[in-house]
Amino acid sequence: MATATPDFKPINVACLGMGWWSDVLADAIKKSRKINIVSCYTRSQDKREAFAKKYHCAAAPSYEAILADKNIDAIINTTPNSVHAETTIAAARAGKHVFLDKPIANTVADGRALTEACRKAGVVLGMGYQRRREGHFRWIKQQIDAGVFGKLVNAEANISRDRLGKIDLSSWRYQAAGMPGGVMLQIGIHYVDVLTYLIGPIKAVQGRFAQLVLPGDNPDVASLILEHENGALSTVNASYASASEYYLMNVYGKDASAYYELFTGLRWLKRGEDRPTLVTPSKVDTFVDELEEWAAAVRGHGAPEVDGEQAVVSLAVMRAGIRSAQEGRRVEIAEILNDPAA
Repeated sequence: MATATPDFKPINVACLGMGWWSDVLADAIKKSRKINIVSCYTRSQDKREAFAKKYHCAAAPSYEAILADKNIDAIINTTPNSVHAETTIAAARAGKHVFLDKPIANTVADGRALTEACRKAGVVLGMGYQRRREGHFRWIKQQIDAGVFGKLVNAEANISRDRLGKIDLSSWRYQAAGMPGGVMLQIGIHYVDVLTYLIGPIKAVQGRFAQLVLPGDNPDVASLILEHENGALSTVNASYASASEYYLMNVYGKDASAYYELFTGLRWLKRGEDRPTLVTPSKVDTFVDELEEWAAAVRGHGAPEVDGEQAVVSLAVMRAGIRSAQEGRRVEIAEILNDPAA
């Protein structure tokens, strides 16, 4: 259990939804002195009792019981995308702050509804976009902000994992109804967020999706071409059908470029130089970092780096990519944000 620091009283949280991601976040919370897990709930009694035993918290009999518990400050919400709005709005109305994993919802309308509910209730909504906090991306962002890259012109990203033989078709994560856009909404959205963080807001999208290896009804390979408001172009490729896990992010500027690759790390090259220089950025526990930032905001110190409004725009980029792939045309983000059915 977390213990108070001289200037910070830990917040008490309940974990909602006992999938594998709930354990990832709970493991991060165990490293923090700013957050206590005091309760948990999921519909499966076996799962909630196992989670309660593992993390030394109470297994609540219902979500309503958690919302009525005045000892609980906030909810760690890892429920399926389709019920993010319902569960988060209920938390907000009960005065509970919420940490919600990406994406904010499956539809822009749901994302807006839950964001507005949190705003009206005066509770803090934090979003789980931990990838942007990785040391290599923080370093690149610092150099961009310092003007070292000059005008940003292009970027390319790849986020791939091997799901052959590991896919569970009964899980909402691998069904078109539960995860529209398949691999791009599941993991590609992380690098769309990183590209927005590094290059700037996205204006329009062209998308292509394919189902090549995995069974089911959802794309296992997807590609997006992103047009940024500053004129730069970037690409994101996401795959569940490749032979191994892989990450790549190259950012190109008029005066310098940076190259991040999973196996070789981060390098950068200035105009006029003939070989890149290896960079060793500081390592960050990204999960602890984002959770503690949210906890501080709950206590009135600062605000989450990614809030509900930003997460709605991130989702709109995904929805634009899906529409583009379906209709074979370029789709502007404004079109999605102005569409009540999106």
